[in-house]
Amino acid sequence: MPEGPAAFRFEQFHDYLTFERGLSERTVVSYGRDLTRWMSFLEDAGVRDPAAIDVRVLREWVFDLKEHGLAPTSIRRAQSAVRTYFGFLMAEGVLETDPTDRLDSPRVDRTLPDFLSREEIDRLLESPDPTHHLYWRDRAILEFLYATGVRVSELVDLRIASLNLDEGFATVFGKGAKERLVPVGGPALRNLERYLREVRPGLDTGKGAGHVFLNARGTPIRRESIWSLVRVAARRAGIHRKVSPHTLRHTFATHLVEGGADLAAVQELLGHADISTTQIYTHLDRAYLREIHRKYHPRQ
Repeated sequence: MPEGPAAFRFEQFHDYLTFERGLSERTVVSYGRDLTRWMSFLEDAGVRDPAAIDVRVLREWVFDLKEHGLAPTSIRRAQSAVRTYFGFLMAEGVLETDPTDRLDSPRVDRTLPDFLSREEIDRLLESPDPTHHLYWRDRAILEFLYATGVRVSELVDLRIASLNLDEGFATVFGKGAKERLVPVGGPALRNLERYLREVRPGLDTGKGAGHVFLNARGTPIRRESIWSLVRVAARRAGIHRKVSPHTLRHTFATHLVEGGADLAAVQELLGHADISTTQIYTHLDRAYLREIHRKYHPRQ
């Protein structure tokens, strides 16, 4: 079973599966593997109590599994593990409602989290406090997320050796250590260069291990800190709904598709193994697609 806050009662759940359900050790280990991956997602999202989990969080988790290339059978198995876990919490009286009740809705694994409008993303990128000593780091992080569409795990693992600032590219390592190049241009590149020049040297006390983004203690920044940074930026920008690093990734892809980018190129930039995952973005700008059809189809 994964480690987590006491509120999640994973130790008791392990005993429930082993002694009350009488499941084999292999099956219990399988449950633990799926719940460990799930708990990692929740930690990134800043969720510290199962009572804070709703169907929206669960749908974002399912989309995250799809985005990372899990097969439908693996996703269904993970969903089953989480449903069993919530059934245990209900039976123990920990929760009064089960958020997995609505998880079987059609196309749930194709549900797209919210994305930001161009006006909203501009406000968010401008939101960090310019008087704060970490302003250029925070601004660089937000600009980099939107400019590249990288996953939060790819951002925190980014190394200085992976940057080619002269050419405006970064090398990131996605699922399965698959390497890809992402362009870094415009404001993102300028803010990144300023952070590296003016802020990072003062943060690095020899514990940075070559990572690009460091925290105030000089160690590599953690994923939950990125989630917190994005949430604070959204609040300062006056965006009154949930915004996460995933939102910036989806905003990046959405704006590319709206601008007419080829899906194969968007697939490459996002690091999707299967273009069918990228095709979810095609429904986001139907007006654009109708206009293309009207403009170019010979029988209009």
